[in-house]
Amino acid sequence: MRILITNDDGIHAPGLKTLHAIATTIAGPTGEVWTVAPAYEQSGVAHCISYTRPMMVERIGKHAFSIEGSPADCVLAALHDSMKDSPPDLVLSGVNRGNNAAENAMYSGTIGGAMEAALQGIPAVAMSQYFGPANRVLDDAFEAAAEHGADVIRRILDATPAHIDGYRLFYNVNFPPTAAADVQGIRLAPQGIRSETSFSTTPHVSPQGRRYLWIQGADQQIPTAAHTDAALNLNGYITVTPMRADFTAHDSFASLEAINT
Repeated sequence: MRILITNDDGIHAPGLKTLHAIATTIAGPTGEVWTVAPAYEQSGVAHCISYTRPMMVERIGKHAFSIEGSPADCVLAALHDSMKDSPPDLVLSGVNRGNNAAENAMYSGTIGGAMEAALQGIPAVAMSQYFGPANRVLDDAFEAAAEHGADVIRRILDATPAHIDGYRLFYNVNFPPTAAADVQGIRLAPQGIRSETSFSTTPHVSPQGRRYLWIQGADQQIPTAAHTDAALNLNGYITVTPMRADFTAHDSFASLEAINT
């Protein structure tokens, strides 16, 4: 199997090393793992692409490239340039430093990379490691992802239907903020929402008197509704959320029929 890996934390991020090890296990002794990842951190860029400017590409290894662009850019660069003569069978994005559960999924460059792969017709999985008091102090905070990642991906690949009409599925996997030995299992879970929390801004004034705003995240230890992603993660479970690039609110059509003329 030929696997492409990317991320949004940057090509030197420790989570990408964890992902490379996971991908190497899945690819097997006759497979290949290619890395095409951002030259610098791209957290929070979601599914953006560098539509109005070119991207510098630097080859840093036989199967490794650094791209001055977003994770979605990296997938495009791999499929249509670096790997155009030998496209991947699977795209893995991550392992993100921090969770991409609940509303975080909407901002995530990690998920943006997987989404672009799905739009290009390639199976894809985004992977993120939840951080919390129990794993932040470990020698390897990515321990849960490193230990269980290959098994989760194999289970997803085995269970995915061979053909799906419309937008292709991709998957959002979040590993719990625990040691690997404390993982309780794997659960298929819908995306949740953290009630009464959201991103905000915090103002700062520079020594020169200029005013700046920092984006500030919300408390990540707040659970979502029972049986949804972040709640299960905080209870020690790995969550798998199937997603697709279709933002249509299909459940609202019946109540909005009056709009039609």
